Amino acid sequence: MKIGQLSKATGASTRSIRYYEKKNLLTAKRMDNDYREFDESDVKRIKTIQIYLDIGLSTREINGILNCHENYDPYDNDDFCEELLGAYEEKHAEILQQIQSLTVAQQKLEQRIEQMRRRRTLKGTVSNSAEQSNQSS
Repeated sequence: MKIGQLSKATGASTRSIRYYEKKNLLTAKRMDNDYREFDESDVKRIKTIQIYLDIGLSTREINGILNCHENYDPYDNDDFCEELLGAYEEKHAEILQQIQSLTVAQQKLEQRIEQMRRRRTLKGTVSNSAEQSNQSS
């Protein structure tokens, strides 16, 4: 199948497919006219790549996983790859660290927002008092 057909079969853009090929995640056969030629196994491979991209793995990490063993199927719950477990554990730890950092940032931002709201309220109270004093005079 040609790249456009592969794109329709997987939902990946032709640009993404070319990128996967550039990153050595996918290898196309070349026809005499230099067109890329793909087969049904490439549909499964792209869907696998998409799963790993969706969970935040880099193309380098994905390449290592795909090379774990060629017929690895991420949909097969009985299949096992030691390298994949390690990659998942590393990504999980990275995400937990990001969550912790974001939680700290969120707390600091909430404190700053609360401080600014109090200042706004105080400023409004002072302004209202000044206006009332001016109106009384």
